[in-house]
Amino acid sequence: MANATYDRKEQYNQIQSGLLQGEQIIAVYDAIGTGTGFIGLTDRRVIIQDRSFVGKRFAITSIPYSKITSVSVVSNKSWGGQFFSTGAIAIHVGTHTYEVEFRGSDKTHHVHNVILHYIS
Repeated sequence: MANATYDRKEQYNQIQSGLLQGEQIIAVYDAIGTGTGFIGLTDRRVIIQDRSFVGKRFAITSIPYSKITSVSVVSNKSWGGQFFSTGAIAIHVGTHTYEVEFRGSDKTHHVHNVILHYIS
């Protein structure tokens, strides 16, 4: 997708190399903190690189939007503060929650809105 946004070209290329026929990339954002390398959003699924496996192994996890039960903005601010002030998002899939932290609230806002669009 010509207008996809991304932080790092190598992460974008990694997502692009695994696309299904006709699938389009919406965004690929670098994650901060331990465990998660990046998150990719396509028009069919959320793709998370998880680096939390033992022995320097990592997994690329694909989550179809139909399996996501909810998406949350994780914040340590009160409701009176700015809603998207932190850069963390939680994606709930069954009993598992994937938490991804970003540099910048604009990315948090974008990821939240894209996921919400596809799950509602």
